[in-house]
Amino acid sequence: MSEELFRDALVRERKRADRFEETFALVLISLNSHAARQSRWRQLLEALSQTKLDTDVIGWFEQGSVLGLVRSLADRDPKETAAALAATVRGELVRCLRPENGDSCSIRLEVYSPHSDRIPPVLLDGGHQRRKPQEVARDAAKRVLDIAGSTAFLIAFSPVFFLVSALVKLTSKGPVFFRQQRVGEAGRPFMMLKFRTMHVNADDRIHQQYVESFIRPCETSESSKNVVFKIVDDPRVTPIGHFLRKSSLDELPQFWNVLKGQMSLVGPRPPLQYEVARYKRWHRRRVMEARPGITGLWQVTGRSRTTFDEMVRLDLRYARDYSVWTDLKILLATPRAVISGRGAH
Repeated sequence: MSEELFRDALVRERKRADRFEETFALVLISLNSHAARQSRWRQLLEALSQTKLDTDVIGWFEQGSVLGLVRSLADRDPKETAAALAATVRGELVRCLRPENGDSCSIRLEVYSPHSDRIPPVLLDGGHQRRKPQEVARDAAKRVLDIAGSTAFLIAFSPVFFLVSALVKLTSKGPVFFRQQRVGEAGRPFMMLKFRTMHVNADDRIHQQYVESFIRPCETSESSKNVVFKIVDDPRVTPIGHFLRKSSLDELPQFWNVLKGQMSLVGPRPPLQYEVARYKRWHRRRVMEARPGITGLWQVTGRSRTTFDEMVRLDLRYARDYSVWTDLKILLATPRAVISGRGAH
């Protein structure tokens, strides 16, 4: 495979491994002989092709300089299979290369496991996969929309800001704004702003327990299909807080996060750190592949009444296919979802 095709295959293999909780190995081979590189590469490729499994993928990790081989380790002992793969590759190199001619090489073996917190750097974003010009232009257009939209919202809703601030301050003790650390794009933390809707020093253990049951519901429970993402009748919420949450007015300060570039108008909801700690590996892609947003695809399709896996799938679908046009359609659909109040609490 060419470098571009191999990188794409590597990304797909990682996503498959995350989804099915399987392991795969990546072998990277670089030759240090400059005089006979082309002929040695040809011999090495022919040798590896004779020993490869049907599911193996061979291609250029770096065109003309680093060769890559991917092997799934599903249904096998990962350590034993990875060691056997490395031994096979090493044997082929010994057979093909000629030390007396100055031939030398290096072998690097990386094992990717969805059960490990460590992700080999070469596998992050497909090994720093080059971005296409249209993707760069798409991101630039999205940022322009975020700046223009957040500025317009902050100006247009400034009277509402003053009114809500007064209501929060007059109806309960504590600050007007609630600051909370969330996990943003690529797993980077940031401080998210909201209007305070809970009593000061509220115990977050209620939410932690609820999040755990939502992320990992009983697979045999039919009721898990209609679980509400937000806690209903949360005792920590103030009387005015119920209204602010129902109307989503508590989220207005997040337009400041959008203006600062920490969030986007449209994207996955930014999770808390203890939520991410309970994610499966494939779930974590929702915080790695897109900037978090005030509204998103799952909010306008089902609001908070959906299963967690379905929510993640919608977030990943958005991250894969988003455009300025889809953002505009989601933004236009958001008021109706808020007014209907489906799943909003």
